[in-house]
Amino acid sequence: MNYSMIFYIIGWIFNVEAALMIPSCVVAVIYGEKSGFAFAGTIVLCALLGIPLIRRQPENKVFYIREGSVIVASSWIIMSIMGALPFIFSGSIPDPIDAVFETVSGFTTTGASILPTVEQLPKCVAFWRSFTHWVGGMGVLVFLLCLLPLAGGGYHMNLMKAESPGPSVSKLAPRVQSTAKILYGLYIFLSFVELVLLLAGSMPLFDALCTTFGTAGTGGFGIKNDSIGGYSVYLQVVITIFMILFGVNFNVYFLFLMKKPKEAFRCEEARWYFAIIAVSVVTITIFIRDLFPSLALAFHHAAFQVGSIITTTGFSTVDFDLWPSVPKTILVLLMFIGACAGSTGGGIKVSRVLLLSRLVKKELSQNIHPRIVRKINFEGRTVDSEVLRSVSAFIATYLLIMAGSILLISIDNFDFTTNFTAVAATLNNIGPGLAAVGPTQNFGIYSGFSKLVLIFDMLAGRLEIFPLLLLFVRDTWKRF
Repeated sequence: MNYSMIFYIIGWIFNVEAALMIPSCVVAVIYGEKSGFAFAGTIVLCALLGIPLIRRQPENKVFYIREGSVIVASSWIIMSIMGALPFIFSGSIPDPIDAVFETVSGFTTTGASILPTVEQLPKCVAFWRSFTHWVGGMGVLVFLLCLLPLAGGGYHMNLMKAESPGPSVSKLAPRVQSTAKILYGLYIFLSFVELVLLLAGSMPLFDALCTTFGTAGTGGFGIKNDSIGGYSVYLQVVITIFMILFGVNFNVYFLFLMKKPKEAFRCEEARWYFAIIAVSVVTITIFIRDLFPSLALAFHHAAFQVGSIITTTGFSTVDFDLWPSVPKTILVLLMFIGACAGSTGGGIKVSRVLLLSRLVKKELSQNIHPRIVRKINFEGRTVDSEVLRSVSAFIATYLLIMAGSILLISIDNFDFTTNFTAVAATLNNIGPGLAAVGPTQNFGIYSGFSKLVLIFDMLAGRLEIFPLLLLFVRDTWKRF
């Protein structure tokens, strides 16, 4: 275990988080809010902890998957704790567990909240709450890779693998640092385009910034108590489109950038992603038609909710918990499927669902024809056994964590629908569930213990489970 490299990168995490809080201080100055001092104090504390850790570069800069996983998991925990301090210092969320819950929900782009009302928050606090989505969407370690050559010989790919969502991660450019810059370049460009379109629809600048942060990070923290319901149809359409766009694998956008549209359109995962969205929207529209004045409006709200749930954004325009059983069931299923690998969305990921279904098909076929050797193909290539093993292990661990979490939070004695969808919403980084944690409710009903369980679920879901679990394995910390 290369501890010196771990502490060095964690030092940079403290410093980067300090820098990321500066815009909130600016917002506090603009609106004349005293809560800005909470951010100023946290910035000083981050700098005091971070600067000593980066004063000397480690002589040994080599680290592998083990160190990469520890760095990523530790960094996200530290970021969440430090990011919660402004909530506590400002008095906006005085309870430490609640503050950490809200911050973890922000950084992991979950959007589950313990706040009964968000419109009473100071502007600088509301800005930070939404900004955590944008930071967590692409990942702070990926951002750090844009700035620093952390290790030679391609070792920093181990950081990207540990933080980026999906069954596998590939480089878009020969150097990982270049790949990180391309990803963030695309991320910033799409965010800017959405911001411009929201402003064109007469959305106030503050609202447009916070909404863009939530959409780009597929997070879903609203700055209004009715989420997106109070905005115009035009603004809701813009948000729908960009939620879906941010759920696409960024490799597709890179292929368009490299003027390879044919390869982009051949992306199998993206095609299935859009097909699932289309079928879900049409089906839900049929079942909710009578709840709205026109077919167009029913289609509009169905598209928004489907886009929000499959991308794990969590915005809402209506209380879909009041919809019939079939639409609600479809939305719950979409919670589990999630967006594409390599996007800012959460969930199991479309690629894993496809691979798992083909693995089942292969097993059924081999039971009928034992001597036939069948290979599983995906995106035009044969999938190797390591990826299939990884997908199977992920699904098994995912189900165990989900079952255990539902059991643990059941001590609060809420109904099964509430507990089941609360875990599904946090483990898949979605936000709202159903019943007592529906789109018009919040997670403040749970005890401190249950919130800690759900905090673990949010972190596990965002980090694809294994980097976080490795912190609890004894061998991880041994010096080999």
